[in-house]
Amino acid sequence: MSSHSQTLDLSALDEAGEPTRRDLRKPVVATLAAIAWFGSAAITQWWPDLDDWPYTRTLLILKLAFATLSALIALRGWRAIASAQSSEPRVNRWLAVAPWLLALALAISGWEIVTAKLEWLPRPFFAPPQALIAVYFDDFPRLSSSVFHSLGLLAYGYVLGALTGFVIGVSIGWSRAVGYWLHPILRLVGPLPPTAWLPLAFFFFPSSFSASVFLIALATAFPVAVLTWSGIAAVNSAYYDVARTLGARPSFLILKVAIPAALPSVFVGLFMGLGASFSVLIVAEMMGVKAGLGWYLQWAQGWAAYSNMYAALFVMALMCSGLISLLFRFRDRLLAWQKGMLKW
Repeated sequence: MSSHSQTLDLSALDEAGEPTRRDLRKPVVATLAAIAWFGSAAITQWWPDLDDWPYTRTLLILKLAFATLSALIALRGWRAIASAQSSEPRVNRWLAVAPWLLALALAISGWEIVTAKLEWLPRPFFAPPQALIAVYFDDFPRLSSSVFHSLGLLAYGYVLGALTGFVIGVSIGWSRAVGYWLHPILRLVGPLPPTAWLPLAFFFFPSSFSASVFLIALATAFPVAVLTWSGIAAVNSAYYDVARTLGARPSFLILKVAIPAALPSVFVGLFMGLGASFSVLIVAEMMGVKAGLGWYLQWAQGWAAYSNMYAALFVMALMCSGLISLLFRFRDRLLAWQKGMLKW
């Protein structure tokens, strides 16, 4: 790394070779995170609960693991500053996590205090961290089965909706005749919430699974179709003129000119469709499907098992965020020239 880039780095050294205040802030935060996690572990160990919660020992072990991780990050940060290597990318990546480790330690400590230690929040509506850990250990088969059912249902509906929306968007954007007939239908049907079709879908389709696939596909197809159509329509006409001059056929213009130029808009539609399909997935599973995370949420609510409900919500958040992250990685690989322009 050049000396100029080092001066621009967040952890650069000052002109005298001494660490700047910004340099010291990161390992200090990591050190505070380690102290906070050890303090949180002390709360779990020596402050007795008002009730006998299972898996308290497991919570203590997890806290000690995070405390050790924070201490190692802090130690690596201090060593990097001492050896004038504070601009090392790997060290900076680890130190960048330190504020979140500190915030997480404080949040979990406060959560445990107001639930397990003091019981200021009414039971069973609010559960301590130990209760969520118990769900992941004791109810893992049912929860994991629900995750796999939801992923399968989402995959069917999302892929079907994305392909349908993409074809409709390309057709409307390319052909005026197709746009004449499909555009009014898209404007009329598209803005309707997919859940409004729930009664008709469960009436006309032979099974709740196929009805749910239809609803998820409907939620996905509309944003993909609109954004694909917008991307095709926005392609510079000069690209077509140059391709026609070189003897390109209409199929070449669609596959090699129009679609590649519209891909940034297509991916925006795919992101929007994924969020919409996930919300419809949960509603459909609550209403008719006999498995999945939506069904699990309804089951937990019916039995007043709120710790199971919170555990399922956390899994749903991780699943949705993970799927969007995978889609972003695919986008960055396919559109390397636009990498970094749209972040998640």
